[in-house]
Amino acid sequence: MKKYCLLFFALWVGVAIAQNKQVLYGLTDAPQSLMLNPGGIVPQKKHFGIPFLSQIHFNGGASGVSVFDIFGESDVDINTRIHNKIFELNPTDFFTATQQLELLSFGWKNKSGIYFSGGVYEELDFITYFPRDLAILAWEGNRDYLDYPFDLGEFSFTADLLTVYHFGANKQVTDRLTLGARVKLYSGLISFSSTDNTGTFTTSLDEDGVNVYDHTVENADITVNTSGYASLKDLDGAGEVSSKVLGRSFFGGDLGVGLDVGATYQVTDRITATASILDFGAIFYGKDTENYQASGDYNLNGIELIFPSLADGEAALPYFDNLEDDLEREVPIDTLTNSYTRFRPLKVNGSLEYGFGDSFGGNVCDCLNKGTGGVWQQALGAQFYSIVRPKGPQYAGTLYYRRTFGSFLTGKVTYTVDAFSASNLGLGAVVDIGKFNFYITADNILRYGNIAKAKSVSLQLGFNIKIHEQ
Repeated sequence: MKKYCLLFFALWVGVAIAQNKQVLYGLTDAPQSLMLNPGGIVPQKKHFGIPFLSQIHFNGGASGVSVFDIFGESDVDINTRIHNKIFELNPTDFFTATQQLELLSFGWKNKSGIYFSGGVYEELDFITYFPRDLAILAWEGNRDYLDYPFDLGEFSFTADLLTVYHFGANKQVTDRLTLGARVKLYSGLISFSSTDNTGTFTTSLDEDGVNVYDHTVENADITVNTSGYASLKDLDGAGEVSSKVLGRSFFGGDLGVGLDVGATYQVTDRITATASILDFGAIFYGKDTENYQASGDYNLNGIELIFPSLADGEAALPYFDNLEDDLEREVPIDTLTNSYTRFRPLKVNGSLEYGFGDSFGGNVCDCLNKGTGGVWQQALGAQFYSIVRPKGPQYAGTLYYRRTFGSFLTGKVTYTVDAFSASNLGLGAVVDIGKFNFYITADNILRYGNIAKAKSVSLQLGFNIKIHEQ
């Protein structure tokens, strides 16, 4: 039955678009903005991230539903609210979470004007799509859905925990163009994935029509790939599990390689364009792999009563027990140890910005000398973001206003439209006090009065030491 729990993992995950850092993107006073555009502007000569504190990031959300929709105060019964949401959501709706912790970060500019940067960070990335047909089957039962083919292909999720080692170079190649690239080495710690599944499950009356039902699985092809999980099942306690997982961080896990590229181009004295492509790469899982696969056509006959809904509580359990027994007998799941490849979620950023007001430093010409940190005091801009996911790309568009206050403070306000909402307001600030650098960004701040109503939340902050040009 543990195998079936893995196959239906996506139905029961309790975590709430992920990875979009639109507030930090282009906020060049924070050294971590180079992670979003390797070809971004670099105003400092050197930087050193304070270990474990230079980047703390969390981003989570659910398209189409919030915690308040289900558990908030209401005159509507909670079962009714769950029922309504199940039928409102689509198979392309998703639940996602991303967490990043930077362990090490550093950078310096050499005599040739090339800014080298590198570091190490840990990342958790999770997404599961809403399996609408399976949710209806679990919640409603199939009493009212005779001859309806429930789509097993809606079952789709990925979850990856990894450590990333990276090193990049950035250079202003002309007065108007800055280019950059970053190489990444991935060390996969734990991975779960199940995508591109197919098949249908249909219940119909048997030909004799005497209260006997046929439960038919057709064209089934469902696979769950895991890596780093099998060896953890027999460990005793969280301490042993943590020690085992951490031991994989230093290239002890499955390895992969990736590439980031980016550019900044000064179109005119006031207009700046940027673009970046991140995580063009893959992880090759071959260690400690375990795959669960069910495929073929099956007919489960002899369950005399149709099984009811989960809403019926304990009364439904005997029926599901019978179904479970028949499934385990008639639909065997093969356990394999095949290697597999997981492509990283490719991300694309682009922006166009118009600068106005005074230039920082009081000299309008400084706005062209991006390599020394000159920048317009105010700017309006638009940013595009895309991330490739198992069921297709997800998009976000952002309008923003940025303002620099002297040499110590830069603020940014963003308005974003994405799969979660059309009213996402974000704020960010970067503070420089001497060599000390601090930044913080937050998303969806209009929902902070009652965060349960937010369909997505994002928070990022960090501390660095920055040394500027003399």
